[in-house]
Amino acid sequence: MTTTYLGKRRRIIDGLEKVRGRARYAGDLTLAGMLHARPVLSPYPHARVRSIDTAAAQAAPGVVAVLTGKDLNGGRVAYSRPNMILAGEEVVFAGQPVVLVLAQTDAQAADGAALVEIDYEELPAVEDAAMALADDVLVWPGGVPKAETSLASLHGGEAGAESAHAPTNIDEARTFERGDVDAAMSSAHKVVEGTYVNAPVHQSYLEPHAVVAEPGLRPGQVTVYTSTQGQYTVRNEVAGALGLREGDVRVEPMTVGGGFGAKYGITDALVTAAALHEGRPVRMVLTRSEDMLTTMPAPGTQITVKLGADEGGNIVGLDVHAVIENGVFRFGHAGIIATIIGGLYRCANVRIRTQELLLNRAASGAYRAPGMPQALFALESAVDDLAQALGHDPLELRVRNAVQAGDATGTGRPWPDIGLKACLAQVQAHPLWAQRGAVPNEGVGLAIGGWPGAFSPTGAVCRVDTDGTVRLHVGSVDISGVHSSMVLIAAETLDVDPDSIEIVQGSTDSGPYAPGSGGSQITISLSGAVLDASTQVKEQLLDLAARHFEAHRDDVELAQGHARVTGVPDKTISIGKLAALGQRTAGGPGPVVAEGRAALKAGAPGFIAQLVHVRVDPDTGHVTLLRAVSIQDVGYALNPMLVEGQLHGGMAQALGIGLYEGQHFEHGTLGNPNFMEYAFPTATDIPPIDAVLVEQPSEHGPFGARIVGEPPITAGAAALANAIKDAVGVRVTELPVTAEMVWGLMQERKDAAD
Repeated sequence: MTTTYLGKRRRIIDGLEKVRGRARYAGDLTLAGMLHARPVLSPYPHARVRSIDTAAAQAAPGVVAVLTGKDLNGGRVAYSRPNMILAGEEVVFAGQPVVLVLAQTDAQAADGAALVEIDYEELPAVEDAAMALADDVLVWPGGVPKAETSLASLHGGEAGAESAHAPTNIDEARTFERGDVDAAMSSAHKVVEGTYVNAPVHQSYLEPHAVVAEPGLRPGQVTVYTSTQGQYTVRNEVAGALGLREGDVRVEPMTVGGGFGAKYGITDALVTAAALHEGRPVRMVLTRSEDMLTTMPAPGTQITVKLGADEGGNIVGLDVHAVIENGVFRFGHAGIIATIIGGLYRCANVRIRTQELLLNRAASGAYRAPGMPQALFALESAVDDLAQALGHDPLELRVRNAVQAGDATGTGRPWPDIGLKACLAQVQAHPLWAQRGAVPNEGVGLAIGGWPGAFSPTGAVCRVDTDGTVRLHVGSVDISGVHSSMVLIAAETLDVDPDSIEIVQGSTDSGPYAPGSGGSQITISLSGAVLDASTQVKEQLLDLAARHFEAHRDDVELAQGHARVTGVPDKTISIGKLAALGQRTAGGPGPVVAEGRAALKAGAPGFIAQLVHVRVDPDTGHVTLLRAVSIQDVGYALNPMLVEGQLHGGMAQALGIGLYEGQHFEHGTLGNPNFMEYAFPTATDIPPIDAVLVEQPSEHGPFGARIVGEPPITAGAAALANAIKDAVGVRVTELPVTAEMVWGLMQERKDAAD
């Protein structure tokens, strides 16, 4: 289609205020009478709280209150991390908030927190998956507190059915199965099997969790200013945790300094409870260590994959066992993992067994495409090994078996139209793939990935002011530049300069409904509502212009911020003047404003193929990243610059998971809770990244657009592992990869050859 603004590269609308340091974050907010909060976190993964001595803290300069669970919990039982306030008689993970100190300044609150004395009786803890499966110690001896919904549903995951069972550390065990896997494996020409381990990883956003809560005029009313990906989720969590009416909780989303699935109200209920208790505004900005200790990282996993193929290279059987370390509360990674790990390749015989385990650790949560980098590290490593066993080219094997529209996902549902094979065709044509194998100890790895994508009903309001400014009122949170794309949709519809359009991001009581910015759902969900609202406004402007010019409605058009009669140059009026006419004409049509709504019937999944080029030092095992390529079917790039940015950022995170990042625990306590000890790549560590956009339009996405945000992180770590295998012939089965690990594998291979 021919467009003026859509499909063209354009800067983001809030870029200037961010690079100039003028964007307003929750941590920048100061209110009259505001107190500063500092939590005291448990150092033990499991312990009984014998006593809490607050006297010294209460007497410290500037300290206003020292609050415990007796003050704030109200007898309610927490069933999720966002629902948790303060510990009561027992702590269940190292990093759990036990006491909250409120003071006139943040420094005074920190000094007061250091003076709180807590007497703990350390109790046996479930520290890892092996201990969880042994069931000798139970995280929840009385049964797991249950939530009404799974947190995974915010990201497009499928919740499992609840079933009654005796208390156990296996929070949920699910099996997704079709065909006869055992028979398929016994008759397969080649079978490969491996177990792949992923360390827990933190989302590593630059802005830690930050919340300001301000009591309202009457009891129970509160405004929460927060760094969040979804204000409606926060409202529901705060209201549920504190027993408030949802209508009394107003959530004002602030600029988000990075979230990647992690910012859905982890500390909001705690800060709100403190503010309501004291009757004063309270602000809490976590320190880096507090943030990493008490928030919700991606889980550690252990995934065994068994893969079989016939002599022609057709995959005939897939058997997966995934063990997921959830922490103290459920999340629901199983359905997400199963959907993709069993839905990338056509296979009639699939069995996916999942166990989601409870541990005395901070609850796990979402990190961009939750569970996918971990699952695809296992699957795509196995696919490469299967290609080698068959003597087939790894790309050819993937092309032969890649799913298409109508093929089953891992949970049995059919895929809609998808562009996976189109991405693989671009791999074949890419110079990096064609030139692989030319330099000793250098390798190129290939892996594919994708994301089914969530979608939700949304609303938007469009109005025209008398100065010609077009305002879009939305209830979504912009964490990736999505509002900049909404501006282009309205500009294209109304034929106005995008600079004349302003986005008004509403709070929970002023913005049209929109889901949280997770699961890659905002662009495809919100686009339809913005298009609907701006199209209605266009019709109103054309009606006003026809009336003003006394012309036939079909002879009037919009162009460059004006309405005009076609073929009559002197009959032109600005849309601002038309809006003024509408507002002041008695008996006329009224102000130019419209509410748009949209509710997709199905999603627009996104698929990707990723290449990673590495050099491995044969003497030390050190891996150097040389180049990376992301080839993604985006359907239609509303703003190619933003889409390419998503591909770059996702690949950088994937390489971080593959080569740098991992939480390590010592006796159940996080051993690297800061950016000095928790390694992740910086700009100097990331190689050049090629972003290749495939545009195979979706039948469901607006303008043919597909989801974009999640796929770029899904396959990069697997491609890294395959690149190492291509370079030096050893298979890494644990992430993150270290030089010591690679060197050890090379030595084992050398010893076996001797």
